[in-house]
Amino acid sequence: MSETNSMKLIIEAKSQNESFARSVVAAFFVQINPTLEQVEDIKTAVSEAVTNCIVHGYESAQKGLIEIECKLVDNTLSVEIKDYGKGIENVEQAMKPFYTTVSTGERSGMGFTVMQAFCDSVEVHSEQGQTTVKLTKKVA
Repeated sequence: MSETNSMKLIIEAKSQNESFARSVVAAFFVQINPTLEQVEDIKTAVSEAVTNCIVHGYESAQKGLIEIECKLVDNTLSVEIKDYGKGIENVEQAMKPFYTTVSTGERSGMGFTVMQAFCDSVEVHSEQGQTTVKLTKKVA
């Protein structure tokens, strides 16, 4: 029989909540004894996903909600990060390295690339008014 646990966090889409979200997910993840490197990996990926919600989904308006749902099943963490912003017009294009819709500021267009580098899988589903990013990280 598989061991499971889950949690859900709802935060406002404010930049100061990004580090809180990252820390909460990491604290939940440690239940399955990941390495320190694996904890840092998931923290980095969650940071990128939450930042995408704030900057792109809600266009840096500092309002709106971000839902983060985590599930542990045996040795695997899955994290779904959802916003109710404008959506991604072309997910395939958005996931390409260096692609960004923000012409001002310090956006490198590497958010999804970073998530993919630090997770076992990254899935993105988007439509007008809702985007969900699912990150999966396995502990060997």
